[in-house]
Amino acid sequence: MPYHWGRFRGLAQEMKKPLLTELLLNNIYFDTCVYHQPGIDLLTKVIPTKNILFASEMIGAVRGIDPETGFYYDDTKRYIEASTMLSAEARSAVYEGNARRVFSRLDAALKAKGK
Repeated sequence: MPYHWGRFRGLAQEMKKPLLTELLLNNIYFDTCVYHQPGIDLLTKVIPTKNILFASEMIGAVRGIDPETGFYYDDTKRYIEASTMLSAEARSAVYEGNARRVFSRLDAALKAKGK
């Protein structure tokens, strides 16, 4: 999706729609299951940090080990940690803060259970 951002901006303009930041980014989020560093780097360069949610799969689409790195493809935390685009504050938002903001009922449910 991020590599098509320019296309979507152009389409919105042609259709006389608001800017994508106004039209989409208040209710669309992107996860980190892109399985390689260049993908994470592009995601964090194009999409605002507030719209990125951490995701990793234990039994997901790709279960194997990347022969180029020796790590599981779906070990997405390592890509976030290696990103030069994200500050410590931005990493915290991606790992937890954004999910707590987007899924605010989770905190309410945990509070109700006394956790």
